[in-house]
Amino acid sequence: MISRTTYQNRRKKLFEKLKNNSIAILHSGYHQFRTADSEYPFVVNNNFYYLTGIDQADVTLVIGKFNEDYKEWLFLDEIDEVMAKWVGRTLYKEEAADISGINLECIVYNASFNQFLTNHLQPTRHFVDVAEIVYLDLEKRPQPLYNTFALVLSKKLHKEYPSIKIENLYAMVLRMRMIKDQEEIELICQSIHTTKRAIYNVMNHAKEHDMETMAEAYHNFILIKENKQISFESIIASGKNATILHYVDNNSKIEKDSLLLMDVGCYTNHYSSDISRTFPTSGIFTARQKEIYEIVLDCNKKCIEFAKAGMSWKELNDFAKAILARGCKKLGLIKDDTELSRYYFHSIGHSLGLDVHDPSIDNIGLLEGMVITIEPGLYIEEEGIGIRIEDNIVITKEKAILLSKDIIKEVEDIEKMMKSN
Repeated sequence: MISRTTYQNRRKKLFEKLKNNSIAILHSGYHQFRTADSEYPFVVNNNFYYLTGIDQADVTLVIGKFNEDYKEWLFLDEIDEVMAKWVGRTLYKEEAADISGINLECIVYNASFNQFLTNHLQPTRHFVDVAEIVYLDLEKRPQPLYNTFALVLSKKLHKEYPSIKIENLYAMVLRMRMIKDQEEIELICQSIHTTKRAIYNVMNHAKEHDMETMAEAYHNFILIKENKQISFESIIASGKNATILHYVDNNSKIEKDSLLLMDVGCYTNHYSSDISRTFPTSGIFTARQKEIYEIVLDCNKKCIEFAKAGMSWKELNDFAKAILARGCKKLGLIKDDTELSRYYFHSIGHSLGLDVHDPSIDNIGLLEGMVITIEPGLYIEEEGIGIRIEDNIVITKEKAILLSKDIIKEVEDIEKMMKSN
């Protein structure tokens, strides 16, 4: 669990980045409708959650900086006793205060939010602190899928308070989220341990499933048993399907002597794991499978040894590609390094945290305290072989810390485990 003291410290750290006479507004998000009368499970905005620890729809955090003084407010729904009987009740103010560390007297109901804005944005109101700048969490999206709270509020402020300057705090929070503290790393480790047990459950019952769906069921059983949710759509890919990077159909027959690639993860208190392992469904690698697997494994281990604070993602990617290119030449797959993209066409890794692909800032390389994935692979469609080996590490100034070290990946260990079952 993340302590409320940590949430308090995060908010104060963000406060220090704000300009004077400003307010920062972050929203938890809304329920999204699946059909006319049913909703998707609620997914909280991770920047909001990072600063409050509150997982509830339509809650708003406001941080104020007036004459260098720190102020904060939390707006949430009043308890609806009728809805509570149907879908469960929302948080009491006291519960929100206990989770977030925000003073109880600073937690108010959503009905007062518009008046709050009027009070703090009207330049004629001298009896309260008046903001000249409003920071909004205008997250970067590939396309405007829907109007977020921040986007709608931005348009409202432009129209009703044209003198107010609007600035984006998205990157500010991302920079904070990039570096993980020990509480966060512990939660990621808990997710990794559950993922380990889920992968092992599939391996231990490999002879009992001839369909990818059954393999996925053995994986999901462990998550359900441990009250965890998948952090992304599981990839359970056998044979040629494993050469498709984001294959999630998971519904094909598992052919005899094929490999099974699992790229899976789960959440613990919103913090994700992301692990890939590849193993022979027969329990024994063929000579060709082993030859290819060892090249990917060598790249995986060498990249973990190589990664450290101060290097760029490009350096790490280029290092990985050089190893894989040498291996592909040895296998007779390519003659020139430029041909590698036929068999390896993704990055060596990504940031990991509240999002399985935790956001990162352009042109910022590896920093001490970042948690990232290392996931080299080779995808040989013409042979029906796809292999990826993915681990989660913490970046330090020297040698990276391998968080997923307990999940076996050596050929001998995999074959030994599967033989014993």
